Amino acid sequence: MDRRWLLASIGLAVPIGAAAGLASAAFLAALAAVTTLRESHGWLILLLPVAGAVIAWSYAGFGRSAAGGNNLILDQIHDGRRDDLVPLRMFPLVLGATLLTHLVGGSAGREGTAVQMGGAIAAWAARVLGLGAERMRVLLMCGISGGFAGVFGTPLAGTVFGMEVLALGGFRYDAMLPCLAAAVAADLTVRLLGIPHAHYAVATPVPAIGITPVLLVALAGIAFGLCSALFSELVALIERLSKRWMPHPVWRTALGGVAVLAVTLALGTRAYNGLSLPLLASSFDGGDVPQLAFLLKLLLTVLTLGVGFKGGEVTPLFVIGATLGVTLSGIIPLEPDFLASLGFTAVFAAAANTPVACVIMGAELFGNGAILYGGIAVFVAYTISGHRGIYHSQRVLAPKFGPERDGVAGSTLRDLRERERHAATWRRDAR
Repeated sequence: MDRRWLLASIGLAVPIGAAAGLASAAFLAALAAVTTLRESHGWLILLLPVAGAVIAWSYAGFGRSAAGGNNLILDQIHDGRRDDLVPLRMFPLVLGATLLTHLVGGSAGREGTAVQMGGAIAAWAARVLGLGAERMRVLLMCGISGGFAGVFGTPLAGTVFGMEVLALGGFRYDAMLPCLAAAVAADLTVRLLGIPHAHYAVATPVPAIGITPVLLVALAGIAFGLCSALFSELVALIERLSKRWMPHPVWRTALGGVAVLAVTLALGTRAYNGLSLPLLASSFDGGDVPQLAFLLKLLLTVLTLGVGFKGGEVTPLFVIGATLGVTLSGIIPLEPDFLASLGFTAVFAAAANTPVACVIMGAELFGNGAILYGGIAVFVAYTISGHRGIYHSQRVLAPKFGPERDGVAGSTLRDLRERERHAATWRRDAR
């Protein structure tokens, strides 16, 4: 990156980040409003099938390529020959679809919406300015960083997330300062508008550094990595099976809404619908957390997202990780809130394949007193989860298990999943 473009990209990153922060602030305020409305009018959950049909119809009729979501943004960044993949209509579509998903009780998050809004803003700005695909890449990364920082209030993690999420084992350091500028601008915008972020504290003392707690945290990291892999694989499985059984997107998401409604009614609680922030808070303040809370939240979330509802995976992954940490405290002799903080970041890190960003996020959210333990949990979970993840367009630059493991390097996670599926089919047919 030449110096003039570096200065220009930083100058462009600030308004892009501010716009992403403004969008995130409006989204967070609207999300709080629809959550309150759903909680005060329990009958709204009965509209899950109708909402699913509306969301699918909107994307089929108006969204078209925008249905690719976060993966579409990653594809645009990777494809240096094109500058037309990310449309501005992604912004209103994902915003409206996510709010509708939460209004009727779908189990989804908010990161996907914020990142897509930031990416749509950045791509639009690049097209208006007549920038080519190569320079659009940097602005798209700024949009990702701004959206992430704005919605979670973690500007340093947002900076690194925008550089790290593109590929396993690689960073785009040429975008470091622009991503930082966008993340800080987004975070400041949300703060200046007075939109609060939820904060969770670890009240119990952090264990002193020693062999035993290090090994126990590593053991927990294995569980977090396996949980993350299960989440990623189930989302992909439900997407594939639902498309095979019900090719029409409107009917698929509508019937998926019936399934989400049926599961909710069978559980007899609404604790796993929406963001499940009360469940997350209970993981840190000593409240009641059912032993299988992590599994129930996981199943309802993969069902919601797998059949076509919109939102994101990150906040549900926070909840899954934190509640799994509380459950593990029954067999691992560490405090529940301490393990919850480790699971909070580690499960997400393994699913998003962004370990460095998540170690930084842990420090921003919980303080840096336990950063070593956070790093152990995150790095173990990241490795254990294998070449899986929630962003199918991520590319593998450095395989997790060796320099040239089975031709993994250079492939996308989507390619690897298809390769594994075809290999499994071949082995089954051979028997």
